[in-house]
Amino acid sequence: MPAVCGFLLEKEINFLGNAVDNPIRPFVAVLGGAKISDKIPVIKNLLKNADQIIIGGGMAYTFFKAQGYEIGKSLVDNDLVETVKEFLNNSGDKIILPIDNKVVKDFDFKNMKLIDNFEVVSSDKIPANKEGIDIGNKTISKFKEILLNAKTIVWNGPMGIFECTETAEGTFEIAKILAEATEQGAITIIGGGDSASAIKQAGLKDKMTHISTGGGASLEYLEGKELPGVKALLDK
Repeated sequence: MPAVCGFLLEKEINFLGNAVDNPIRPFVAVLGGAKISDKIPVIKNLLKNADQIIIGGGMAYTFFKAQGYEIGKSLVDNDLVETVKEFLNNSGDKIILPIDNKVVKDFDFKNMKLIDNFEVVSSDKIPANKEGIDIGNKTISKFKEILLNAKTIVWNGPMGIFECTETAEGTFEIAKILAEATEQGAITIIGGGDSASAIKQAGLKDKMTHISTGGGASLEYLEGKELPGVKALLDK
């Protein structure tokens, strides 16, 4: 049977494929979200060709622990601390981590709301009785400087708990920065899922070069996996 793709799949392949294989440089990847296990293969693949990889969200705290920092009650995957340590040791200055974070004693995850007020602390000063919930303003400024100098940007994963207004600032500020980068001529690719949802909530979906509808498949594409539907295409 002939195997050809429709226009949407063609667009996905063109944008994600070029970002991974032949990006206009500097090429910066922004990775966030809660589950670092989902992003390990992506980081491993992107370290080969990205100029810098910005890390935020819950996954950042496993990186902090790998650096020997106190992370309090923050989200962590202890099984991956050694893997992350290897990334940090072997990546030079490619991996960029938050320098400050919003932290709280308790957070109501069922209703997605703060129980007490947050405070902003340096990444190496997280109290033992608190957990990180978002990136701070110093981090936003640091990330902005890097992103506005980039020519290709891929974003997958929020910078904090963006379902709550008080802890959504980091994620929405990254969305605004990417919109500004697009205006300046950068190619901005949003890797579906929560990032796409955040872009739409911020009212900026028309300000990005491409928002992927591929979900998990776009993540696998960024991992460098061979996707059956793409492999079957006759005209590459």
